[in-house]
Amino acid sequence: MTSSVPGPRRAPTRGKRAFAATWWGQAWLTALEDSSLDSGRLSRGRTYARKGMVGPVTIAPGQVKAAVQGSRPRPYRSSVHLPVLTDTQWDTLLDTIAARAGHLAALLDGEMPAELVDDARRAGVPFLPQPAELDPECSCPDWGYPCKHAAALCYAIAATIDDDPFVLFALRGRGREEVFAQLHALRTAAQETAAPPAPAGIPAATAYAGWAEEPPALPELPEPAAHTTALPVAPPPGTGLAAADLERLMADVTARAARLLAGDTAHLHLTQHQDAVRIAASNPGPEWFHHLIQNTGTDPTAFARLTRSWRHGGPVGITVTEQPHTPDPVAMTTARTALTTALAEMTDSPVPLRAWRNRLTLTADGIQLRLGPDTRWYPYLQDDDGEWWPAAPADADPVAALTGAWSQNGE
Repeated sequence: MTSSVPGPRRAPTRGKRAFAATWWGQAWLTALEDSSLDSGRLSRGRTYARKGMVGPVTIAPGQVKAAVQGSRPRPYRSSVHLPVLTDTQWDTLLDTIAARAGHLAALLDGEMPAELVDDARRAGVPFLPQPAELDPECSCPDWGYPCKHAAALCYAIAATIDDDPFVLFALRGRGREEVFAQLHALRTAAQETAAPPAPAGIPAATAYAGWAEEPPALPELPEPAAHTTALPVAPPPGTGLAAADLERLMADVTARAARLLAGDTAHLHLTQHQDAVRIAASNPGPEWFHHLIQNTGTDPTAFARLTRSWRHGGPVGITVTEQPHTPDPVAMTTARTALTTALAEMTDSPVPLRAWRNRLTLTADGIQLRLGPDTRWYPYLQDDDGEWWPAAPADADPVAALTGAWSQNGE
């Protein structure tokens, strides 16, 4: 789910609040300005936005990005990340909207009701961005947080958020059509299904006492079924289902069930998005790969990158690719010292090593190491377009991970 919009629709002439006229657009800017201690960079960012130096903006779950023209001829790649809501948080948010007809009516009119945001916050869902959630990133050498280019992107997108509050929904993980479809389903179910009467029940103490006197025996585990991938009957004609595709899915389900019975629960809680990547990583063939991209609505290049991430690191590999985080500073310092020492022994001249969040980058060599939540280092290589791609399996030793990336870079 990715969309592109042009640069800012207007160039405000004065004042930081001139970029946003609505209260929800101003909330976006407040989160930006409260997260920064450098008013000078924010001021430069506003100037860049006013001058139209922000290119077409791409909006995707968890991030907004654009090329921003700076002092050099080639624009910088700037982005701002925002955590997406979990499935549970989305369920709570949608229930909150569906519970009050006024919320849905306001959204249909292109308005963000303040009561909706208050209701969601009381339910534990942080819908509007908080200062600590906005996470800027830029290819420029400026170490500001944010730099003036990322700040310009934030100010430029504020006008779009003003016009369409569903940009905030998209950044949190779901677009307009998906949200309205799920709200329609919720309201339809509420109208068609009457609430069943609550059971009379018995006091909890009584129920526990009865169980303690005669605890029920655990059922015997069934014998595992014979592994088979042959369909008992052919799919009905005219359904569009292919026997070969169904048999491949049966084989996949059988293999996953066998791993679960053996105690492997690593893939038990995959999202639909992650499971599609898992299937693609099993080399199902180009036709399946194309269908997985088409049916998930994912950018082909991003999907290919995540597929490679899975092959090198499974679910954790996807997390490392999509979500930068702030790790333990001691771990980063220790790794940087080890890498600096190793590089000094391998080369005759100093090698610049850039650190940002959980990433250590050898800019001149196009190599980056990312520290994952599993405390392993994931090597990445930069392609000719400046995009970072997983390059080799992760390693607990940053020097070994660097060696793996270096060997791939030389191929």
